[in-house]
Amino acid sequence: MRLRALLETDALGLKLLGGEEELDRTVRGVMTTDLRDPSRYLSGGELVLSGLAWRRSPADSESFVRILVQAGVAALAAGTAELGEVPDDLVVACARHRLPLFEVHESVAFATVTEHVVRQVSSERAGDLAAVVERHRRMMTSGPAGGGPDAVLDLLHSDLDLRAWLLSPTGRLIAGPKEAGPAPSAPTCVRLAGEHLAAGRTGRPGPHRVTLDSTTYSLFPIRSTGRSPHHAQEAAPDTAQDAQETTLSDWVLAVEADAGDWSAERLDLLHGVTQLIAVERDRRDAARTVRRRLAQEVVELVQSSAPPAEIAARLRVAAPVLLPGLGTAPHWQVVVARIEWDGGRAEDGQAVQSLLEELLVAPDSTGPEPSDRIAVAHTGDEAVALVPLPAVPTGDDDAETGLLAETLLEAVREPLSAGLDGDGRLTLGVSAAVHSAEGLRGALEEARHARRVAAARPGRVCAAGHQELASHVLLLPFVPDDVRRAFTARLLDPLREYDRRHRAELIPTLEAFLDCDGSWTRCASRLHLHVNTLRYRIGRIEQLTGRDLSRLEDKLDFFLALRMS
Repeated sequence: MRLRALLETDALGLKLLGGEEELDRTVRGVMTTDLRDPSRYLSGGELVLSGLAWRRSPADSESFVRILVQAGVAALAAGTAELGEVPDDLVVACARHRLPLFEVHESVAFATVTEHVVRQVSSERAGDLAAVVERHRRMMTSGPAGGGPDAVLDLLHSDLDLRAWLLSPTGRLIAGPKEAGPAPSAPTCVRLAGEHLAAGRTGRPGPHRVTLDSTTYSLFPIRSTGRSPHHAQEAAPDTAQDAQETTLSDWVLAVEADAGDWSAERLDLLHGVTQLIAVERDRRDAARTVRRRLAQEVVELVQSSAPPAEIAARLRVAAPVLLPGLGTAPHWQVVVARIEWDGGRAEDGQAVQSLLEELLVAPDSTGPEPSDRIAVAHTGDEAVALVPLPAVPTGDDDAETGLLAETLLEAVREPLSAGLDGDGRLTLGVSAAVHSAEGLRGALEEARHARRVAAARPGRVCAAGHQELASHVLLLPFVPDDVRRAFTARLLDPLREYDRRHRAELIPTLEAFLDCDGSWTRCASRLHLHVNTLRYRIGRIEQLTGRDLSRLEDKLDFFLALRMS
């Protein structure tokens, strides 16, 4: 299709700000981005839609436009929702580089422009496949005839003989074709999500192909377009590295086929389908807007030490929305999550918000609609969730009624570890349940302390709960790093060096001995050693460190050193 045709489409309401002589350019696709450098995702000929969140100063316009021109895009369409108008410096930069520039009025959703371009381009490129795309579009519209992503995947199966499933970043099955036989097993879905997240960290353009149990899948990312149907502007990553990290919140379309053998037309069709499903994702995010706003208001009140009566009033409004049918006085738990990348840089809390929302979806929940217990705010570099629970009788154990930290991550640790592998960590803390507004401030601090305990543990994905805050491990996160390193090195380095030279397994022996509370017979049985061999190893440990493992103080020092190592 030509740019001129876009300008002549009244329903889009585009306003031309420059480049009239270039309106015969051909549009071969559409991309929504607010990356400062989106070049890796551009192949040429796209209409680029942008909310201008990348613009921090007038100088940014020149570099952004230069990148688009070098990538060979057809035109730029700038939304006015973020800045109120298209800045003059962007108009000048586009004129300088002969890049056509359109203004998209804030009343027009980017999804509307995307759907129009996808339909037109698919019609011109794919011939008879255009009817399939049009049917997909109709299925994605709201109303009684709409079927959401399930209907789209049914059409892929019936019209193109493609079996495909929509998965969350944690491997939860969101949608799939109803008449295509059984869906992949839960472990397979988890592995596919992990493969997608791991591949996303390489920065290579999709689709990524993976073979599991002799079946080949092609994985297509489903990213939010950045604008909901109600024009809710989400924070966009600033760099290509940030874009790589946002794969942690991607949905993924897993197609049971090898896309390496596909024609360009079929690849275009699948990319168009991913854009249509992204519209459904925006609709899902819009449904969470009220919950997010309520959670944000409550967290800000709690952090500002507002009077309990004011917080309680806000909770009375929030409770029916967050947990319909429960009444106005549920119990509450607080969950705090943080993502940190090597080098000490923490992910923005708003970026962690979507991931925490996914973690809090009920384990047996399917479909794209949000779970009724999701209410996540963001503050600084943290995401904070308010989780309403049914009111429990006084004296009941929280562990029986509330969220447990390790249980929360049990099913999702594998894919998230793959997505973070190499340079990232997710840590999460869970508070005890509280039954009043007065308890929320303490619950928030408790969840934050628990998250710090989790951060002291090894691993890419770690969690801790309020039950652990009465233990010695509460102290460990607050010991300065240099003190921790010196303490563990003084006790454990001689043993590590000896193990390296002699393969004596002194460290594993020490761990087992302490786990067995110093029992010679139980420890020897666990290690499958003769008691005399065990006594020889413990004696060597004492000789190398100058400590006596019959003394409680020395046992405790070794125990803490192993926990901090």
